[in-house]
Amino acid sequence: MKEENAADQNGAKMANKIDALVYMWGYLPGALPDKSLLLSPEPVRLPGSTDGGDSWKEVCGGGCGFAMAISDSGKLITWGAADEEGQIYLTSGKHGEIPEAFPFPTEDLVVKAVAGWAHCVSVTEAGEVYTWGWSECIPSMKTLRDLAIGGGLLKDSTGKQSLTTTEQAGPQDSNGVDRMDDNKRVGEETAKRRKINSVKEDTEISSPGDELFTTLPCLVNFGPGVKITAVAAGGRHTLALSDMGQVWGWGHGGEGQLGLGTRVKMVSSPHIIPCIELPASAKDRSSVIYQGSKAAAGKVLGNYVKGIACGGRHSVVVTDTGALLTFGWGLYGQCGQGNTNDLLRPTCVSSLSSTQVESISAGLWHTVCITAEGLVYAFGGNQFGQLGTGTDQGETIPRLLDAPILEGKRANRVSCGARHNVILTDDGQLFSWGWNKYGQLGLGDSIDRNIPSKVSIEGCLPRNIVCGWWHTLMLAEVEPSK
Repeated sequence: MKEENAADQNGAKMANKIDALVYMWGYLPGALPDKSLLLSPEPVRLPGSTDGGDSWKEVCGGGCGFAMAISDSGKLITWGAADEEGQIYLTSGKHGEIPEAFPFPTEDLVVKAVAGWAHCVSVTEAGEVYTWGWSECIPSMKTLRDLAIGGGLLKDSTGKQSLTTTEQAGPQDSNGVDRMDDNKRVGEETAKRRKINSVKEDTEISSPGDELFTTLPCLVNFGPGVKITAVAAGGRHTLALSDMGQVWGWGHGGEGQLGLGTRVKMVSSPHIIPCIELPASAKDRSSVIYQGSKAAAGKVLGNYVKGIACGGRHSVVVTDTGALLTFGWGLYGQCGQGNTNDLLRPTCVSSLSSTQVESISAGLWHTVCITAEGLVYAFGGNQFGQLGTGTDQGETIPRLLDAPILEGKRANRVSCGARHNVILTDDGQLFSWGWNKYGQLGLGDSIDRNIPSKVSIEGCLPRNIVCGWWHTLMLAEVEPSK
C-alpha cells in the first residue's frame, strides 16, 4: 500500500507539474551556426527535457556574449558563447549552440546566478556563493578543486577569512582619495586585455599582481552563520544580500560603488556595506535613518535591505519600507540625486521619499525602478533611448514613464541590459525599449526605441524576464488550453 501511495503521489506531482519554457532574443555569438540575430522571441530547448528528464526553472540576468538559466534539478545551464570570444567562451563553460550544465566543483543545487561584464556569481540552496571570471572580481582566496578522493572538496586552506577589508588602493591625492582619471570619459568602456591562465591540474590560482582569469568557481567566505539569498554583478564589482538583510560587497570600488566612503580601487574580500545605520535602542527602530546621507534627512529607511542591483559602476538597493538608495559612479545621473556627482556612500533618492519602491534594476549608465503601485521610474544616461522618455536627454532625477501604451498597466518585474530594458506587467504583457542594435528588444527589427513597445508573445504565459548585454531571456509557462 505504501508503494502504491508513493506511486500515486509521484503521479500527482507529475500531473501538477507546470511545463516551463525559456525564450531568447537578441545576439548570442554561438547560439546559431550563422551567428545571425534573433529579432523575435525563440524557444530554447533544454536537452533531455522532452523525454521526462530535466526542465527549466529560472532565467538568469547578465552575460556579455552568453546566456544563463537554472534547471529544475538545480544545475546552472549556459549557452551562446563562441570560441573566438576568448574569455567569454571560458566563462560560459565553453558552451555554444547547445545549452549544457556548467561544470561546478560541488553538487550543491544552484538557485540563483547572475553575470557581470567580467565575471559570474551564483548562490546555492545552502546560501553559499561561488564566483569566477576576471581575477580582480574574485575574492583573494584559493579556488576550489575536486580532490577526487571520496568526492570531497578542499576549501580555502587558510581557514576562516577575516571580515576586515583588504584594500589595494592606487595612487592617492593629498586628501587620501584615489582620483579615477576615466570618470569624465564619455562612451563605451574599453575592454582590457587579460592574460588567460592555463589550466593546470583542473585548478587555477590567482597570484598577487598578476592579471589572471579564473574559470573554476571560487567559494566566497563571508564568515560563520552568513546565508546569502541574492547576488548582483556589475562591471567589475559584486553585491550579495544575506537573509538578515545585510549587503556585502567586493571587487572594484574606484567610483564608490562599494559604498565604503572612499574611492578604494580594489576590495579583495567581502565587506559589509552600511546601508542602514541601526540605532542602539530597539525602541528607536521605527525611525532608522542612514546617518551618512544628507538627502535622507528625516527619511525613515527601514530595518533591512530587501533588494540589490549593480550597474556598470554604480549600485542600487531598496529597503523593506521601499526606500531607494544609490551609490557609485554618477556621471550620467544614474544615482538619481539631481546631479552628476559620484556617491561614496549609500544615499537615499530624496525625490522618491514619498514613494514605496518595490523592485530595481540597473544598466551600464542608467537605473530603473518599479513602485508598489506598478509605476516605472527611470534615470541616468539616455543615449539609446534606454530611459523610455521619448527623447535622448538624460535624467538626473527619477522620471515617471507615462507613455500611453503603459496607461492602466501595473509593472511587476524589470530588468536592465547594458542599454535596454524589459518590464513584465500584471496582465502578462512584456514591454521593451532602448538599444536594439542586436534585436535585444524582441520587436522584429534592430531599430532603437525611446518609448516602451509591446513584445509580441503567443502561446505562453510570461513569468520572468532578464536582460543580458546583447540579449534577453524570458521564463514562461505553457498557456492552458481554453
